[in-house]
Amino acid sequence: MPKSTKYRAKIADEQGHIAYTAEEDAVWADLYAAQQDNVQKYMARDYLDGLKRLELPKTRVPSCKDISERLLDLTGWRVQPVPALIGFETFFGMLADRLFPAASFIRSREDFDYIEEPDIFHEIFGHTPLLSDPRFAAFSQAIGKAGVQAGPKDYAWLIRLYWFSIEFGLRWQDGEIKALGSGLASSPTELVYAVESDIPDRDPFDVLTILRTPYRIDMHQMGYFVLQDPEALFAAADRNLLADVKQAQSLGLLPNKFPPKATAAE
Repeated sequence: MPKSTKYRAKIADEQGHIAYTAEEDAVWADLYAAQQDNVQKYMARDYLDGLKRLELPKTRVPSCKDISERLLDLTGWRVQPVPALIGFETFFGMLADRLFPAASFIRSREDFDYIEEPDIFHEIFGHTPLLSDPRFAAFSQAIGKAGVQAGPKDYAWLIRLYWFSIEFGLRWQDGEIKALGSGLASSPTELVYAVESDIPDRDPFDVLTILRTPYRIDMHQMGYFVLQDPEALFAAADRNLLADVKQAQSLGLLPNKFPPKATAAE
């Protein structure tokens, strides 16, 4: 996750609602409109079913309180606004408690197509549809529980399993590759790229390989992992993930597929 951000958290009132400006609502509306056709074309049924269940507003930023009320009925989860950046320890602890941390700001027009840090559009439009499915919600909680038991040196290894599944996972569906991850659902450019581009690798889902695979948050991925069936992901929740992390650490990271980061002088 990024170490700093230009964005500031929005503060909820006593009733749990956040007052967004007309321009912020307009950004949400434009993001929703930009993604509406693409998610229908490229996202997996698992995500689309969740989007239908939640009936998110299309023209304004939703209230985390309202989304929480729907999720509580479906899976027992809630959404809680948090500062723009939180640490791994806090993140894992919240997931373990079936509490999804949602950055409360929405991106600027400048960052419309791609934003490095998660914003409210990513959190709500991207994540909550899968959290409305008991199977995916249970997997996210399992990641949280493993993270609570992990040590700080394990965090960056464990989070890769979440990154390459819940955030940027792909799956086979009716003989085609579809996007599953929340980071793809909320990105106007990476969703199409992940499914159609011939640039990134698309490898079979494998827990140990994923735990050893580096990633970057400031550009489109150079590789994705494809689930043959989501059951493989749900089965991973029953594994001893900390033992998997230790084994991955003993094997070491796989070669980095990314180009080197440009320096300020470049």
